[in-house]
Amino acid sequence: MEREAGDDLTRLPGSAPSPTARFSGVEGGCACGAVRYRLASEPLFVHCCHCMSCQRQTGSAFVINLLIERDRVGVVSGEPQAVDVPRDSGGMQRIYRCPSCQIALFSEYTYPEVWFVRGGTLDEPRSVTPDVHIFTRSKVNWVQIPESAAAFDVFYKLDELWPRESLERIQALRDG
Repeated sequence: MEREAGDDLTRLPGSAPSPTARFSGVEGGCACGAVRYRLASEPLFVHCCHCMSCQRQTGSAFVINLLIERDRVGVVSGEPQAVDVPRDSGGMQRIYRCPSCQIALFSEYTYPEVWFVRGGTLDEPRSVTPDVHIFTRSKVNWVQIPESAAAFDVFYKLDELWPRESLERIQALRDG
């Protein structure tokens, strides 16, 4: 079921955090092991993005991204290489890749102080549950989004979905 901004959702701002809220100290890395990272806290929010840019850049039907402040992602070993790639919107996206195996670990979009950590690079990617599905207008037909999941044709209003703590953290970055 596609939801519109403003629809009544099962989790309201300020309510209990998502199942992804126990992420402090969670680690991940690339395929060859040259780059390793550790999250210093839970993510702000978790997207499952079905846009054409994500499909093209990952070679998959969608991507799971953990949105988190850049300074809360500690690179434990190696040095990811920044690569700027075009987006369908005409803008650019910076992707941080392992210089050896070229696995994409993080991305940054409009705000460089927020990284989108690729969920598949976590040591335990099955521990991640998306908080929202976005750009479902371009999802592949065989992907079935659960009825209970928040899902939007394009995007949503942060203040209608994000937990209060995440909204406070993102406001602190803006006030920065």
